[in-house]
Amino acid sequence: MKNFDFQKHKHLHVYFRLLLFSKQYWFALILGLGGNILAAAANASFTGMLKPVLDKGFIARDMHFIKWLPLIVFGAFLIRGVANFIGDYYMAWVGRQVVMRFRQEIFYHLLKLPADFYDQTSSGKLLSTIIYNVDQLAKASTDAVVTVVQESCFVIGLIVVMFINSWQLSLIYIVAVPIIALTARYASKRMRRLSKNLQASMGETTHIAQEAIDGYQVIRIFGGQTYEYEKFKKVTEQNRSREVKVTATNSIAGGLVQQVAGIAIAVIVSVATLSTSHITAGGFAAMLAAMLAILKPMKNLTNVSSTIQKGIAAAESIFDLLDTPTETDTSQKVIHNPRGELVFEQVSFQYPNSHKKILSDLSFTIPAGKITAIVGRSGAGKSTLVKLIPHFYSQYEGKILLDGTELQAISLASLREQIALVSQNITLFNDTIANNIAYGSMSKASREDIERAAKAAFADDFIQHLPQKYDTLIGDDGILLSGGQRQRLAIARAILKNAPILILDEATSALDSESEYFIQEALADLTKNRTTIVIAHRLSTIENADQILVLDHGTLVECGVHEELLAHGSYYTKLHRMQFKQE
Repeated sequence: MKNFDFQKHKHLHVYFRLLLFSKQYWFALILGLGGNILAAAANASFTGMLKPVLDKGFIARDMHFIKWLPLIVFGAFLIRGVANFIGDYYMAWVGRQVVMRFRQEIFYHLLKLPADFYDQTSSGKLLSTIIYNVDQLAKASTDAVVTVVQESCFVIGLIVVMFINSWQLSLIYIVAVPIIALTARYASKRMRRLSKNLQASMGETTHIAQEAIDGYQVIRIFGGQTYEYEKFKKVTEQNRSREVKVTATNSIAGGLVQQVAGIAIAVIVSVATLSTSHITAGGFAAMLAAMLAILKPMKNLTNVSSTIQKGIAAAESIFDLLDTPTETDTSQKVIHNPRGELVFEQVSFQYPNSHKKILSDLSFTIPAGKITAIVGRSGAGKSTLVKLIPHFYSQYEGKILLDGTELQAISLASLREQIALVSQNITLFNDTIANNIAYGSMSKASREDIERAAKAAFADDFIQHLPQKYDTLIGDDGILLSGGQRQRLAIARAILKNAPILILDEATSALDSESEYFIQEALADLTKNRTTIVIAHRLSTIENADQILVLDHGTLVECGVHEELLAHGSYYTKLHRMQFKQE
């Protein structure tokens, strides 16, 4: 019982938190709600007008009343029309504001979340949250409120009409209210569960679709169309089934409400026609019309539970995301133009929710202004090691110092300002060549500096052959460029940043032999008097490094220069021989 109460209050807390988010637009909200209340009152007044229309207009033939009747009807319709417009417009405005603000806050929050969050969360589910779940919030925070306010006021207005005409008969109708409330409560509980399942299947649908779109080449080469289609077919079938269950729950609940109300109406009609009550024909017509008219708003009030429960389920997932801790950056120390010496002291690291250490007790020094290469088999921990330098992961054991200062004492913005990175997984944006080179903090770089960086990366040659040269749009993730061209743009971006620490993670892996030669020449100039950390698969590219660190299963097994390591005849030598045979 206690657990049920906790869950109940939790859902109420989530919904009130959602409504509080709309409170900042209180003026538009008041206008919208006021318009809906006025529209509901106007609708109820039409039903109440049946009594004087029949009694005075058709039976008593009151000419004074008949004379003013058209003007009264016109005025009532005018008031309802204006009220409907005000209510619909301002509630829609608030709803779109809520959607916009939530999407902006989620996106901004995503930009600040730590790397381990992205390691454990699929991008498809995040996209589903931004697009689908946020839309459910708008419906719950505005559309549902409109329904509750407008239909409740309409129901109250109709009940008032009924009691004015015959409070005795109206009491019979009120008996049905507890049954309707129990039906709504059952539907609400079931809708909450169905809504969570529905949103989960939507996230899975988006995830599978995105994977298929991004990996279309692999799917076609390896004949994965049937496999991917079956996966998508299964998840969309689940989605369809859950949507149908939601619709069925709504329909059954609404049908039960109308059936209960219908029984009450049947009893009232029977009593009214058989009794000797003094209710007039017009009064009975108005009361009967009110009883019939009340069925639709009562059904809508029952069905609104579906919208609210979808919104609560969406809000829970969104607030969970917004409540996820961002990167902690409590350090205030700002550094400028560091020498670039990096010292690792007994550094160990393992990913969250993993019991296996990726790096174990690493201790070494990366000299300032020198080239340090990191080599080892795939899975040795090379890329993970360099990710610790810009503090993509902060939960490591041991110490990492930059010029004698612990990285954790330096502000993230200041630390990352000193680092340029060229990764093996190139990230480009659906923007122009120039904007991809002069990205982020470099956005105000001059065209001359951009072109100079491109020439240094040997990218200017292919750029000059593009339709708009540096103003050419390169498509999603640079899809319109070759792998080598994309990598050269990433190198140009690093050259333009001119940071004192340079990280090259397989930076030449996608280049042909001729391009690689020129890039190596460009990098030779770029790495002068700069702390450079190179992760390389081809050992021939790091033979001139000032220091080579050899990793195996996250431990440092050798350290030295190329000739020394070969002379030792140990692990590095085996790697070199294996690669020499392959070549």
